[in-house]
Amino acid sequence: MANRINPKEASIIIKSLEGGVVPNLGVQHLLVGRNREVEEVIKILDNVADGESDIRFWVGDFGSGKSFMLATIEQIALQKNFVVSTLDLNPSRRFYATDRKAVALYTEIIDNIKTKTLKSGNVLSSIIEEWLNQIFSRVSEDLNVEASEIIEGNYQKEVTNEILNIIGDFSAVGLSYEFAQAIVKFYEGFINDNRLLKTNAIRWLRGDVTTKTEAKKELSINQIINDDNWFDALKNMSELLLGIGYSGFVVNFDEAVNLYKIPQSVTRERNYERILNIYNEAKSNIAKGLFINFGATRKTIFDENRGLSSYGALKGRLGNEDSMDNKLVNTNRTVLGLKPLSNEEIYTLLENLVNVYNVHYKESIQISEKEIITYMEGQLNRPGADEFLTPRAVIKDFIEILDLKRQNSNVDLMDIISERFKDVLEISKDPADMDDEIEII
Repeated sequence: MANRINPKEASIIIKSLEGGVVPNLGVQHLLVGRNREVEEVIKILDNVADGESDIRFWVGDFGSGKSFMLATIEQIALQKNFVVSTLDLNPSRRFYATDRKAVALYTEIIDNIKTKTLKSGNVLSSIIEEWLNQIFSRVSEDLNVEASEIIEGNYQKEVTNEILNIIGDFSAVGLSYEFAQAIVKFYEGFINDNRLLKTNAIRWLRGDVTTKTEAKKELSINQIINDDNWFDALKNMSELLLGIGYSGFVVNFDEAVNLYKIPQSVTRERNYERILNIYNEAKSNIAKGLFINFGATRKTIFDENRGLSSYGALKGRLGNEDSMDNKLVNTNRTVLGLKPLSNEEIYTLLENLVNVYNVHYKESIQISEKEIITYMEGQLNRPGADEFLTPRAVIKDFIEILDLKRQNSNVDLMDIISERFKDVLEISKDPADMDDEIEII
């Protein structure tokens, strides 16, 4: 492999793949056949770091690599000093709602944020504390006083004014004043060792304060984050992260098929209308420092009865499905089809996988070119392979073969492969992958 892999990465990769999910670390060791997509992502991230914004839809059938692509975007963005949040859409998290399901989406975004150095825990609180320390240093330098005096609570007015000045420069007004108020309250809790005040400030920032009465009583803030203004809050959060010194904010929405599954047509349409608004703001650079990605099936995007294309204004922006099958590559499109990996690319992927597997299990399993080709022939010759064979299925089966070899070291690997495919059965959909089924409530 080109990149050396450490045991921690190998462990996460193999355990995730054995469970049929995308690893949240080390995806670069399995990245093949996506060079042009990666180049486009890097270009977008560079533009976003300069204060622009953008949006992309990554489209493919189940098992085609949508989640893997989002994980790749996450890893690249983290390395480039972005804050990243990746989450699955589900029936309780929507873009439009009147029963706090839209706020639940915002809260999940905030709860899933990570940075290059902070991957779990109360990341938002740590980010704000880090920023306050920067402000303390700046104020102490401006006033020519010791930083310890600032931390002890002296010069509170000067620190508060610095916070208000920075957030006051936000281009997206939205809830910027309330954001500043919440951070000032966090600062007050920080210098006074008042954990409750800090907690309430974070609760407000993550959309967890549900009434204006509570916000007024606990924080002296007149507004709350709700189903109507949550995206304004997200834009403010993005600018805050830019102001703190991060390159920007990347938000990845996986399982967009759950929008397609919404049974009520009116509710679906209102969610699509909200996505249209997000699309327009991202493409107009109004959502400064924000890069949004969706992982979606073809039907979710192009179905004119239930998909995003059923909303007229979105249909014109998303293009048509025929472009997904064009052999010419155009990574500048907003809707990017994830083309199937070639046989050569899958071969390289399996070679890499053997190396990762050996590191994780401290094994030295050797696999020849002939054995990999035999395995691939077995997969490709299955009835239905053209329609249902995906990288996910190929990888999962291959790991199982490596497991058999590891636990039966005296058995020849070619015999294990031959036994695996002696009675080839038609592949059917994974019952857990009913991506295009309509949800009936």
